[in-house]
Amino acid sequence: MVELKRLVLDVLKPHDPDIREFAAAAARCEGVAGVNAVLVETDREVQNVKFTVEGQAIADDAVEAAIDDLGGTVHSIDEVVMGDEFVEQSETPQDPR
Repeated sequence: MVELKRLVLDVLKPHDPDIREFAAAAARCEGVAGVNAVLVETDREVQNVKFTVEGQAIADDAVEAAIDDLGGTVHSIDEVVMGDEFVEQSETPQDPR
């Protein structure tokens, strides 16, 4: 089976619980070695957070369930890295400069 090594999620969450609690919940999931959570935007009701999750054989369904259990919603899966090695994206002519 191919292992998931990085998962980048666009998450919409309520103001409470705070970003630390969301990151900690994701970090406790199977296969997760670390989580980076960055506040992208905040408004009156919700916050938009970018989660980068890394590890070996990340249980992505568990990460999404942990976010859901705290009242968050995964808007999109923005990046995945799978396989034996980390592969970074390459710059192409279509990328914004």
